[in-house]
Amino acid sequence: MPRVRHVPVHDATRVRDVRVAAEEAAARAGLDEQRRAACALVATELATNLLKHATAGEVVVDVVDPAVLPEGRPGRAVQITALDHGPGIADVAGAFEDGFTTGGSLGAGLGTCRRIADAFGLHSVVGRGTVAVARIGPDTAGPVPAEGEPVRSLGVHAGGVNVPFAGAELSGDAWSWVRSGDRVTLMLADGLGHGAEAARASDAAVEELRHCARLPPAELLQRLHTALSGTRGAAVAAVQLDTWTGRLRFAGIGNVTARLRDGGRWRTLLSRPGIVGAHRPRTVREEEADWTRESLLILHTDGLPSRWTPPADTGVPPADPAVTAAVAVRDAGSAARPVRDDTAVAVLANVPEASS
Repeated sequence: MPRVRHVPVHDATRVRDVRVAAEEAAARAGLDEQRRAACALVATELATNLLKHATAGEVVVDVVDPAVLPEGRPGRAVQITALDHGPGIADVAGAFEDGFTTGGSLGAGLGTCRRIADAFGLHSVVGRGTVAVARIGPDTAGPVPAEGEPVRSLGVHAGGVNVPFAGAELSGDAWSWVRSGDRVTLMLADGLGHGAEAARASDAAVEELRHCARLPPAELLQRLHTALSGTRGAAVAAVQLDTWTGRLRFAGIGNVTARLRDGGRWRTLLSRPGIVGAHRPRTVREEEADWTRESLLILHTDGLPSRWTPPADTGVPPADPAVTAAVAVRDAGSAARPVRDDTAVAVLANVPEASS
């Protein structure tokens, strides 16, 4: 059963805990010795940065799907997310320059972290805090195309952040995405309750999703209802994007919330009441919408406040979806107002023009 390590970093002893969590995650992801060492280095640097520049913060270590999907079942990556409510970084570009190091750290600096990670994103606002997300995967991620044919990018990428409630090692929330031809399907599941049994339900949903990549959302939820019948059940939302036609289809059961940026405004996609695996409604209606270059989709569980609305600057300029998700999680709580449930946010976004 997948583990998510959430480590509050409030003194130097927790830096070691973050490093160990990263090494354990790298082993679960099947990374080689060199990539495991990279995970340990990045994790140590980010945790030390929290103490040096923000006094305290938190690090979440997880094994996640790749941000850009080839077809088939690609390798997974270790994701290390650091969040704080500190003073922020006034000179973000300068923070990546060699020589801009953290006192008492390995001296690697954020620039080195960015170079050795497969992906590294940073979001910082003075007076609001900082989010850093690093992903490190296998040397060769995903299946090798036949006859050396390159894997065609669909122009979209996805990412998410999953924070277990009260420092638990198992989260009842889980997100994943799959690809079938020109279609991608993003799913977020919230297992009923907390702990191992909730995690078992959401894990079963992720595993079934990997066998149903071609199914539209409503049919997928029917399949998930059967697959989760021996579990506590879960709230589940699924969205499928046909990148060829630019049409998005959504269906959900339970209290997973979906918000779509549509023409500069946020639109809520509605789920039906119920529990997948226990009390599925007789009919599940799909919503459809156009997907444009300005579109952005956010799925979140009820760890975020039910009335939360993405700020106007969400994903602007275009960012790694995991960074967008981490900013939402960071801003949803604080030391004075901690979240009161497992919290997961998954984001689907267009790849910026220059990166396509």
